[in-house]
Amino acid sequence: MTNLIELDRIGREYGTQTQIQALREVDLSVEFGEWLAVVGPSGSGKTTLLNILGLLDRPSSGGYRLDGRDMSTLTEAQRAGVRSREIGFVFQSFHLVSHRSVTENVMMSDIYRGGDRSDRRSRALASLERVRLDHRADYLPPRLSGGERQRAAIARAILGQPKLLLCDEPTGNLDTATGTRILDLFDEMHGDGMTIVMITHDPGVARRAQREVHIVDGFLSET
Repeated sequence: MTNLIELDRIGREYGTQTQIQALREVDLSVEFGEWLAVVGPSGSGKTTLLNILGLLDRPSSGGYRLDGRDMSTLTEAQRAGVRSREIGFVFQSFHLVSHRSVTENVMMSDIYRGGDRSDRRSRALASLERVRLDHRADYLPPRLSGGERQRAAIARAILGQPKLLLCDEPTGNLDTATGTRILDLFDEMHGDGMTIVMITHDPGVARRAQREVHIVDGFLSET
């Protein structure tokens, strides 16, 4: 199977006089259709890694290829295009607009990527059905439970059928039972061929993934 993600000796440094090394020569390959968990404590570099994978940040050194393309050669506008069309994001905080309906929140991601307006609502409803939240389509986010808000965020992330789903502590704001149901949903999407990279500090959450890697002080390892 070919790789969707290839990182080659990625480094990320911050600061000028006193430099902080957030990532240190990180090598990582992720196959199409793989579910990978990146496990590490706070300050380990896992969020920096996720930001580089999501084209929200650039590495200080090393190479990043996404679906065979060198991301370092792209302009900021080109990176934004790849990000909107090919990468979905699920965050610990749901980032839903409180005065817009669930359906409208899901549709917003398609507006940003310039998707077809003619069937936008029907595709948003289909995405909500995929995460079993279509019965809340007309609700405002404040009326939803935490788990329902995260399902709405996932529906928004997968509306454009991205190649890669990046998840930043997706169960961090949820109780254990609700978090388990969200992980069950990821398991279903992985079974359907979705490529998922999830960062977490929780070993129990990480064990739900197909493969685990660990990051400590910017160093990534398979063990």
